[in-house]
Order: sequence, then structure tokens, then C-alpha cells
Amino acid sequence: MSAESASAIYKSQVDLVDFVDWSGVECLNQKTSHSIPNALKQGYREDDGLNLESDADEQLLIYIPFNQVVKLHSIVVKGPEEDGPRTVKLFSNKEHMGFSNVNDYPPSDTAIFTPDTLQGKPIVLKYVKFQNVRSLTIFIEDNQSGSDITKVQKIALFGTTVETTDMKGLKKIEDH
Repeated sequence: MSAESASAIYKSQVDLVDFVDWSGVECLNQKTSHSIPNALKQGYREDDGLNLESDADEQLLIYIPFNQVVKLHSIVVKGPEEDGPRTVKLFSNKEHMGFSNVNDYPPSDTAIFTPDTLQGKPIVLKYVKFQNVRSLTIFIEDNQSGSDITKVQKIALFGTTVETTDMKGLKKIEDH
């Protein structure tokens, strides 16, 4: 997964923020004054003054359920050069993960961010692993400098909804 291959997001891919089930979003080890909405919610995530920060150590575990099945294409993670995420493991449809069992499962994909990609460049994911995604768990394992605090300014997920392609075909059949 190189940043170059992700330089252009395909036109059919949309920002999946509108399909996030906000009632189920969780983030473990977040500082209460710098919580997940700062990085994930529209408006908040565009403000570089707001960020998600880790609390006890550099790791963050983020659970994002969707209100419909999606296909995930790419991820944008924006963060500061020093304290931004480095190793980010992504798990499709794994619920109730904690720091104690996160290493028990192989990730669906792993993205290594550099100071360059943390400027907001999309990282294309292993598309075949993210075809029927009901939820995404993002495990931020470490950061650029190895410090105790990881800061995330923005997380954006790009893809398509599964429903849009299937449902149109079904409706056409019913109409005849």
C-alpha cells in the first residue's frame, strides 16, 4: 500500500461519515478532553486545532459501526509529524476487541503512516478484505516519535455502500 497508488480517490468512492452509527462508536484510551468526535465527526475533523489524543500510553483502539453494509476502499489519517499515528491495524467486523485481545487476531490490513501520508493522503486498503463491512476497528499501535501521546486530527473512510448497487437491481425487477 503506497501513498502514490492512493493519490487519486476513485470518483465512485464516497466519504462514509454519513453511514457511521454514532451511538455505537467507541474509543479506548482516549483523553476525555480530546475524544474521538474531534477526529471523526464532520466539521470537527476539519479543524486542525481539535484532535483525538491517547491517554495512558500511545495506543488507541477505535470501534466504528456503520448503519449499513459498506465496502471500504481507503483511509485518510491526519496527524502531527511527531505524535501522529505510525502503525495502524484495521479489523473488519470484529466486535468487542480490547487491548488485551487485539493481538489475538490477524488484522484485515495494516497501514504504516509516514509524516508525508499523515498530511491527509489516502491509503488504499486491501479492497477484497473490506467488501461487507458492518464495523471497523482501528488499532493505532504506535506513533511517529515513540512518545506516550498519539494525536489524530482526522480520520476519514472512503468507500461505497453495498445497498446502493443491489437495491436498484431489485427494484427494477419488481417494477415489471
